[in-house]
Amino acid sequence: QVQLVESGGGLVQPGGSLRLSCAVSEFTLRYNTIGWFRQAPGKEREGVSSISSAGSTYYADSVKGRFTISRDNVKKTVFLQMNSLKPEDTAVYYCATPVRSIPDGLGLLASNYGYWGQGTQVTVSS
Repeated sequence: QVQLVESGGGLVQPGGSLRLSCAVSEFTLRYNTIGWFRQAPGKEREGVSSISSAGSTYYADSVKGRFTISRDNVKKTVFLQMNSLKPEDTAVYYCATPVRSIPDGLGLLASNYGYWGQGTQVTVSS
């Protein structure tokens, strides 16, 4: 059973920071890509960042230079460090992993993922 559990969301002022965590099973973390996605009210789910089993990282243009994805194999956790947050970053954030391995360059496409966490709310507001 593949399980992903997000945590770390909350309310933060513009310009602030948050670190999201995604706890995963060891097998999933070792062999699969992990992606972070977000969905704002009335909008489609969009890819934010992904990290492959080999450690390659990818970012949406909207978050490049502000967000950093990383993983800790000992803690079996993938992190999303979010700095310089903007109101338009407000969304429910999900971590996910594919059912089968996917090419590194397709890690930001939600349709490639089959297992999802429950999501964590991030609100950026003054």
